[in-house]
Amino acid sequence: MGVVWLFTNFSLFLSLLLCLANSQQNDDAAAMMKLRDSLGNPSTLGWSGSDPCNWLHVGCLDNRVARIQIGNQNLQGTLPQELKDLTQLTRFEVMNNQLTGALPSLSGLSSLQVLFLHNNTLSSIPPDFFAGMTSLTSVYLDYNPLESWEIPESLKDASALKEFSANGANVAGKIPEFFNSYVFPGMETLHLALNYLEGGLPLNFSGSTIQSLWLNGQKSNSRLNGTISILQNMTSLKEIWLQGNHFTGPLPDLSGLTSLEDLNLRDNSLTGVVPPSLLNISTLRVVNFTNNKLQGPTPSFARTVDVDMIPGTNNFCLDNPGVACDATVNVLLSVAKNFGYPASLADFWKGNDPCTSTQAWEGITCAGGDILVINLKKAGLSGTISSDFSLISTLQKLILSDNMLTGSIPDKLISLSNLALLDVSNNKLSGQIPKFRSNVQVEYGGNPDIGKSNTSYAPPGAPGSTPSGTGGGSDDSGNKNSVSGKIVGSVVGAVGAVCVVGLGVFFYSRKQKRSSKVQSPNMMIIHPRRSWDQDAVKITVAGSSANSGVESFTDSVGPSDIQVVRTENMVISIQVLRNVTNNFSEENILGRGGFGTVYKGELHDGTKIAVKRMESGVITEKGLAEFMSEIAVLTKVRHRHLVALLGYCLDGNERLLVYEYMPRGTLSSHLFSWKEEGFKPLDWTRRLTIGLDVARGVEYLHGLAHQSFIHRDLKPSNILLGDDMRAKVADFGLVRLAPEGKASIETRLAGTFGYLAPEYAVSMTALAEMNDSLCFTVFIGHTELEHIHSLVMSAGAPFLTGRVTTKVDVFSFGVILMEMITGRKALDETQPEDSLHLVTWFRRMHINKDTFRKTIDPTINLDEETLGSISTVADLAGHCTAREPYQRPDMGHVVNVLSSLVEIWKPAEPDSDDMYGIDFEMPLPEVLLKWQAFDGSSSSFLASGDNTQTSIPTRPSGFADSFTSADGR
Repeated sequence: MGVVWLFTNFSLFLSLLLCLANSQQNDDAAAMMKLRDSLGNPSTLGWSGSDPCNWLHVGCLDNRVARIQIGNQNLQGTLPQELKDLTQLTRFEVMNNQLTGALPSLSGLSSLQVLFLHNNTLSSIPPDFFAGMTSLTSVYLDYNPLESWEIPESLKDASALKEFSANGANVAGKIPEFFNSYVFPGMETLHLALNYLEGGLPLNFSGSTIQSLWLNGQKSNSRLNGTISILQNMTSLKEIWLQGNHFTGPLPDLSGLTSLEDLNLRDNSLTGVVPPSLLNISTLRVVNFTNNKLQGPTPSFARTVDVDMIPGTNNFCLDNPGVACDATVNVLLSVAKNFGYPASLADFWKGNDPCTSTQAWEGITCAGGDILVINLKKAGLSGTISSDFSLISTLQKLILSDNMLTGSIPDKLISLSNLALLDVSNNKLSGQIPKFRSNVQVEYGGNPDIGKSNTSYAPPGAPGSTPSGTGGGSDDSGNKNSVSGKIVGSVVGAVGAVCVVGLGVFFYSRKQKRSSKVQSPNMMIIHPRRSWDQDAVKITVAGSSANSGVESFTDSVGPSDIQVVRTENMVISIQVLRNVTNNFSEENILGRGGFGTVYKGELHDGTKIAVKRMESGVITEKGLAEFMSEIAVLTKVRHRHLVALLGYCLDGNERLLVYEYMPRGTLSSHLFSWKEEGFKPLDWTRRLTIGLDVARGVEYLHGLAHQSFIHRDLKPSNILLGDDMRAKVADFGLVRLAPEGKASIETRLAGTFGYLAPEYAVSMTALAEMNDSLCFTVFIGHTELEHIHSLVMSAGAPFLTGRVTTKVDVFSFGVILMEMITGRKALDETQPEDSLHLVTWFRRMHINKDTFRKTIDPTINLDEETLGSISTVADLAGHCTAREPYQRPDMGHVVNVLSSLVEIWKPAEPDSDDMYGIDFEMPLPEVLLKWQAFDGSSSSFLASGDNTQTSIPTRPSGFADSFTSADGR
């Protein structure tokens, strides 16, 4: 009887377990059916049948749904509440779709490890969203237009979290204190860029394991602010992106960050001297300090470091990297260090001479080059008084009253033999007053703790002064100090005099040495990038043909002159250019375009240059002024992926521009005529790298906000390749240099059909005029005219103004990406009518995987990894060529997407036998580095604050998440 009872109960128990398992399976099936319906049951997923474990992109374990991976499927619809019933779900990936609506709560999904929701249009996130997700390791919420939200406390349940990314997701408030090593001991990635965060960096960051920290580009009024000193205690960091915020104070000592690779602090208000220890971090690869208030010498990083530190955008004493500041400047910076390098001083303590008549340093009075008075009253100073004031031996008055200084008055100040007044009243000083000479007046009232024992305090505001040494000390002592001060002053003066004489001899001998190297009667040095650059391009000049701005000095050995064109004046004689181009012979032509003909030139020393001879036309006085103005701007544009302008010539109606020579020719020739040119077809890795180079160059142009640099004619023939097959963008800024008059309407339009964005067109009247223009019909013909007419009509406005934004370049770049994928031209008249326009054809073919694979250039070796990379670039190309400008990403987003792909494709070891070998770990060859630096700059050419473009993608609210054939033009 007992055995039967036990057996019966055991059977009932098993039955209950089976019922429970079936119930859970049914719950999973019901939740998946609901998900399918919420997505509109898209045919692309192929979800049919009642068992979701048999569906594509779904993985099960023990008949329970464990994985849903439906990213990059062009899905629309919403996410249902029933998702939280999938209690065994470990991965949920729906990124890069067009999902809308509120996120449902997923609280209680304790098995969930990976959550990819980025690049959708989800509208909100519930506060309990992360509750109970104890296994969660990776969260990506980037670029969803969520309603303003703060990172909830429920995230702390995910103690295994390694990656949390919510760039451009409207995160507000302060960075939570719980992002620390106690709550998240394995945290590696924290990306919260382009949000609305405010406040400072949490002190709890100290000791964290975070390796990649992106907090750049906050949009709140106060942005992220305060100091960044906590970074020195985050020793696992490899990547720090804090650009575009309001951080202040000095750079901390980051020598403990032994794995640091990328440090971007651009567009903040950081002050002080760059710590020398930073230069010794061997892993460092990228540094960006542009647009801060950094002081001291310009740091000189190793050649392996890609440095973005535009001259004139900080307060360095000199723009020359590695050159020490004047000794007096170093003393004053040491003084500022004790005050915490306040911004109030950094704004006015600039240059290498505090006594300069043109820009005297705030609070400093000089006579004959000697500092007599330092008056920093009510300067908002905190910190302590530096003993290095004692090194300014000529100082007569030191006024530091009405600040918040602490500590004591340094004893070394008694050595100042010329000091007559020391005013430190109304601070928070303490300790004993040093024994100054009897003729030194010391004002110290308003310091309750000064001159008193620890148990005795003066009442607030009590007066105090020592007009005749009442601070203690005898006349003997004062006299001795006075004498010693004079001796020190005399010794320093003598040493200084010797140094001056020595420097004079050095520079004179150096000048003689340079003069002795002259090989010809006259030599012109065009556009040296740095005043000390020994590799400046030199051109022999026949006669004295150099124009204004030339400095001449005579060699003592003979009558020869050396004519040096200053960096702000790059005028080159037309006779020189005729000589080096063999009188502009046909044999020297490199190419022709809408702006003129390009000739190859070779200098006497073998250096090759490219000379663009612009189409001639009558130059009015206004046109001349515009030309000179644009030249002045173009000389400031320096980037490793932009072709450098070396000089120019203006002779009558002749206008010529001199550029660096790019020996590998155009991207166009490598894509479309590689057989005829005898090239090897570009593999996918090379195309990807070239695309990233171009994107970075254009991103830089778009970042020059005050000059509104828009290329307007971006195409493969304007992308040039160097010996290392790295790309540079050419012909930027030429639209404003185009000749005047009706004959040049095709260059004034500044675009090439096939690459023109829909909004960048002209009125129908202008189209008619252009059709009547012989010059115009030569360039475009009837078919292309119909094409631009259709573009205007499809844009929804028959009379457009031609007003453009940076998004026209984004459109052109998207077309170039399509060309690199397909190997086909943007407009190919050899194709049938329905395939004539690449963008339209590409969109149609991209609809499904089978037809898309047929679009890929057959010279590209395809495997699954390559196909995946190409697919990502194809999606990006579609976004870039979206119909509406606001739906296109900016170039920052493009750079971010491509750089992540290039990073994946880095070879373990470069193939030394490859004619196109690229060393991804090294900078460009030294010969190209000399085109990087500005010869002079102004902050007016820089992007400021809110308009700064960064390498973090800014995803507009209307950003096109996908593209279809309906978008075709």
